[in-house]
Amino acid sequence: MRTARSARPARPTGALAGILLVASLALAGCGGAADDNTGGGTSAKSAANGADVAAGPRTADGAEPAAPRTPRLTQNAIVRTASLTLQVKDVPKALDQARTTAQGEGGYVGKESTSRDAGGHEHTRVVLRVPSAKYDEVLAGLQGTGRLIDRTAQAEDVTDQVVDVDSRVRSQRASVDRIRALMARATKLSDVVELEGELSSRQADLESLLARQASLKDRTSLATITLSLSETPVKKAAGDDSPGVVDALSGGWHVFVSMLRWIVLALGAALPFAVCAALLTVLWLRVVRPRLPRRPEPAPAMTALGPLPSARPAPESAEERPGRD
Repeated sequence: MRTARSARPARPTGALAGILLVASLALAGCGGAADDNTGGGTSAKSAANGADVAAGPRTADGAEPAAPRTPRLTQNAIVRTASLTLQVKDVPKALDQARTTAQGEGGYVGKESTSRDAGGHEHTRVVLRVPSAKYDEVLAGLQGTGRLIDRTAQAEDVTDQVVDVDSRVRSQRASVDRIRALMARATKLSDVVELEGELSSRQADLESLLARQASLKDRTSLATITLSLSETPVKKAAGDDSPGVVDALSGGWHVFVSMLRWIVLALGAALPFAVCAALLTVLWLRVVRPRLPRRPEPAPAMTALGPLPSARPAPESAEERPGRD
């Protein structure tokens, strides 16, 4: 009897649980229908999504990642070279002025050579390195130093080479870093040896690229000006002007002076021999000849009429001059 009474209340409890489950499902369905019928929830989600898109992706700690690098427009890299030939009155003074001009604009003297010709005139050739931004100013200042004989200028665009070398340097550095990271994680000796060889090869390539990059930077940042200074006029090109009277007189005087110079040189070279010959002649006449034995006079030639008279009369004997005694 007690067991039957206790089983009866269990049925209303199970029915109540089923009713509550159906009611929950009905409420959930009504809530979803209400969200679909109203637009407030959809607009809020769209705004949130728009804000997320505007804010951009974030890292795990909530910080915004670095913005991607945009390629910069590289300024044109120009290699400038020039050559000047000037005729000046004083070469050392003009050379000092050229040095001052180059150093005043932040440049320096790269190479210098000086020589003299047969006439004693000085010739100087100097290579100046000046900043490319001051190239035109320095060139104009040097040109005013003396009389311009010749001028050449050249500009070469090496922008493509600079961009290519810079890109290859970055790639090679990244490659070297990857090899070093692999070496740090390597555990086998064979792997370490192989990676060391690869690292040496890639570092050599990187150093070569860095040297080329430095050379391009030096050539583009500093212009090269070759300055030639001379005290004598530069020879004119053939066919420019025909020689005149002044040229003929100048040429004749030059030949005359050259001839006199050669004569003086010849006399100077023969003077020691002439002095020796004169001394030997004096010695012969004053010392040697008087001591030599004299030869006997030859007998007069005989003819049919008698002997020929001698050139000088013979001395009279005592018999031929009786009255004189």
